Amino acid sequence: MITLGEAASLMAVDRSTVTAWVRTGRCIGIPGRTMALPRWQFDPAVWPAIQLVVNGLGTTDGWRVLIFMETAAPTLNGLTPRIALEQGVPISRIVDVAVADAH
Repeated sequence: MITLGEAASLMAVDRSTVTAWVRTGRCIGIPGRTMALPRWQFDPAVWPAIQLVVNGLGTTDGWRVLIFMETAAPTLNGLTPRIALEQGVPISRIVDVAVADAH
């Protein structure tokens, strides 16, 4: 996990932009005393999928999205959605799993 400031630095934007991204579901933020963001979501293989997964799940709740992304899915041959993306599984397949998980 990284801080809001570290995420802003990593993505070359300001903290308010990252905060807006969390609020709109563009990235995963875990609220707490300070916001924590999974570092892996900014990986080029994962980053384009986050907003689509959020839309598929129908929630911007950071915990809900994090749990989905880090839980093994039988329909992904036991991989987590995050690992599946990192291994090149098409984003559309991950979104389909998210939509099915939401229902």
